[in-house]
Amino acid sequence: MSYFMGFGSAIVPKGCGFSLQNRGADFHLDPASPNRLEGGKRPFHTLSPAMMTQGEELVASFGVMGGFMRPHGHVQVLLLLHHRHHPQAALDAKRFCIGGVDWAHAKQFYNGTDAIELGTDPAAVARLRALGHRPKLVAGYKQVVFGKGHIIMRAVTGVPGRRIWATGADPRSDGCALLQL
Repeated sequence: MSYFMGFGSAIVPKGCGFSLQNRGADFHLDPASPNRLEGGKRPFHTLSPAMMTQGEELVASFGVMGGFMRPHGHVQVLLLLHHRHHPQAALDAKRFCIGGVDWAHAKQFYNGTDAIELGTDPAAVARLRALGHRPKLVAGYKQVVFGKGHIIMRAVTGVPGRRIWATGADPRSDGCALLQL
């Protein structure tokens, strides 16, 4: 079962012991809304794994889940990997999110501001303000707005024909990267 936000719809069918999912939570019933509920649309907050290739070779498999953060997270992690960050360093890096959701209360409250992860360089935050942005530092359990990701990436060994896979697990999550022999 895949949920969007804490306990999905929070509706537990009688005698079943599980709650129903709510992947369509951000669709609207207003026919004038561009995000109106209709056939052929997919929920914004689906999981979206990605693969990075170089020519015909697979370089990495990764994904950042997290609703409104998903596209931001993918691009941020991809850019860090592209600039030769190790997978764990790419996931450890501080993130930002333009718009977002207060996951604890299921309401949008970051719209109009830029959610910036606590620990981001204060000079970068000051520069954003100088450019007219309205950064909001986010800490603690609310950091879930920045998503969670995992990476498996081919590492360069210098030995022809030898492949080593490096991994990373997001510190914002409860996962881990394990070596399999």
